[in-house]
Amino acid sequence: MNGTGRLIGVGTGPGDPELLTLKAVRALGEADVVAHFAKRGNNGNARRTVDGHLRPDVIELPLLYPVTIEIEKDHDAYKAAILRFYEESAAMVEGHLAAGRTVAVLSEGDPLFYGSYMHLHVRLAQRFPTEVIPGVTAMSGCWSQAGLPIVQGDDVLTVLPGTMDEKELARRLADTQAAVIMKIGRNLPKIRRAVEAAGRLEGAVYVERGTMENTASMPLAGRQDSPAPYFSIVLVPGWDARP
Repeated sequence: MNGTGRLIGVGTGPGDPELLTLKAVRALGEADVVAHFAKRGNNGNARRTVDGHLRPDVIELPLLYPVTIEIEKDHDAYKAAILRFYEESAAMVEGHLAAGRTVAVLSEGDPLFYGSYMHLHVRLAQRFPTEVIPGVTAMSGCWSQAGLPIVQGDDVLTVLPGTMDEKELARRLADTQAAVIMKIGRNLPKIRRAVEAAGRLEGAVYVERGTMENTASMPLAGRQDSPAPYFSIVLVPGWDARP
């Protein structure tokens, strides 16, 4: 380890500020630098969640994505831009760590579950003291809000990205007792077709902006095909033998 600074990946939970853990709040109070990923022109949900918990003298380090949905994720230009972005972001965080500062990197949900923080972790954790503070995941926030028992007994839960191929999505849905589908956005019509093809449309629930003030949930079958917000999830419950 080549520096005295400390890296902390802080899970901020699904959006409700009251779902921040005590450990996360403590880490925010100790941080010299708070880094957060965001789209240009937007502070990001994680930063909004921790508002009120940062020291007045904290250094803020916004890490702004160069692209989001402007280029398809499988396009070489997208891959190159994102790779360069994570390399540059890691270098900026490393500069503060090498100067002896404690850097807290905010992560929506849990830092090691589909979180952008992971791209910094794999580049820096072997060279600086590192702590990861888990957060309440978006999926658990959503099924709790919906009051939807998701798995029981020997049920298998599968987490699927909605960006998958439609036929592969339907195949995996048919081969599990319960599922959580993330990364909805423009993929909602395709996801509904895959859920229906797997024979799982009845009982599937759509939740957007789970645990936030402007949240909504409804049966997936009743959700229109207009694009879903970034923070949206489809829940396919298991426990077929429920009373």
